[in-house]
Order: sequence, then structure tokens, then C-alpha cells
Amino acid sequence: MDSFVKFTSLSQGRERIFRTTQYACMLLNYLIHKNDTNKELVSKLKQLESNMSSGRKLFRLGNTVDAVQAARRNVQLSDPILRFCLTVIPLSRAVYFICDNILWMGTVGLGGINKDKWNKRCNHYYLFSLIISLSRDVYEVSQLLKEAAKAQKVQQCKSINHLKANHLQKDFVWTLRVRAEDFFMLLYQSLKNNPPVLLDIIKNICDLSLPLDKLGIFKTNPGVVGLCGLISSVLSILTLTHPTLKLRP
Repeated sequence: MDSFVKFTSLSQGRERIFRTTQYACMLLNYLIHKNDTNKELVSKLKQLESNMSSGRKLFRLGNTVDAVQAARRNVQLSDPILRFCLTVIPLSRAVYFICDNILWMGTVGLGGINKDKWNKRCNHYYLFSLIISLSRDVYEVSQLLKEAAKAQKVQQCKSINHLKANHLQKDFVWTLRVRAEDFFMLLYQSLKNNPPVLLDIIKNICDLSLPLDKLGIFKTNPGVVGLCGLISSVLSILTLTHPTLKLRP
């Protein structure tokens, strides 16, 4: 109970709960509407989804400052690739939050805002930050594979040299197959032993479907968007309540 109270006391925690509820409503709404049953419930779910979306925008009003501060901290990283990714990601999110705040102002009637234009800008910056985030994930995986490969390098070399001495032509095809199997085994073991990297990849891939759909780059349906958003939201809550599962520099 104490951990739940602590979680809900954080603005990020409340935003995650709102986000989870929003995409759960979207998924349920799609499933119910698809079966053409209970139109009253569909209407209520749509209203709840809209309220959760508006509430999330309110919670994100101060996130621009946090994102800029995160970028300033990450400039000090020694690894040049991580320094680039972890500086660009929060900066792009900072611009995204600014656009989102302007969109929120238009939603509550504080100014004559072109909602479609600012919504597209939000999704463009969101998409850009996710692409860089996935690039960072790829880099993390490559580093894990390098470390795992060092432990097997001597054994693999001995095995391949022994086979070449006996069956050169047959060994060529066999070696390619072995290398492919070794690669996927190393990848599996690396991700299995590093849950933060695996969870971050899944979360970013799920999030990627959201701006792609809204921008019309890869159209799906509200069911897919709701499911991906729900999975991403649950993983975000998991990493927030269990900091050891959060991918860090």
C-alpha cells in the first residue's frame, strides 16, 4: 500500500495511470463497437478516454523543464553515441511537450489554436524521439552482443578451424548456419540477462505505432493503437515502480 501511495503521489505516476486508462478504454471501445453491442457503454468509454487524454496533458505542463535538464545532464556522458542519443531524445521531447501544451491551451479554449496543425507537430516530434530511442536500443544491444561474443570467441574459432581441416566445402555452409544460430542465441541470452534493454525495446516499438497511425504513415485501427498504448503504459508503470528495470546510461 505504501508503494502505491508513493507512486500515485508522483505526477509521472498519475500520468501513467491516466495513460493506461485511456488506452484501455480505447481497446475496450474498439472491441465492444466491433461487436455492435451496448452503444451506451461505448459512449461512456469514449468520454472517459477523452477525459483521460485531457488530464494527461495537464500533468505534462512542467515536463519541458525536466526534459531540458535531462539533456543538460546527458551532455556529460563519455560515450559519444549515448551522449548524442540521450541529449537529442529529451530535447525532442521538450519540443513535443511545448507543442502539446499549446494544443492543450486550444482544447480548453485559451486561444485560437489550429488543433490539426499542432497535433501533427506533436506527433512528428514524438516520432522523431522514438526513432532516436530505438537507435539507442540498437546500440545497447550491439554492446551486449560484443560482450557476450568475447566469452565464446576462442571456443568458436577452435571449432571452425577443426571443421575446415576435415570438410572444407561442407564446413562453409555449416559454418554459416552455426554463425546464424550463435547470433540469435547470443541475442536471446543478452536480452534475457538484461531486462531493462528488452523492456525498453518493447515499449518503444509499441509507442511507435501511435504517431505512425496518427500521421497516416502506417494506418492500423483503434484496437491495435489501444493495445500497443496499453502495453507501453503498463511497462512504463513497471519501470517507474521498479527502478532497476529502467534502462539507464
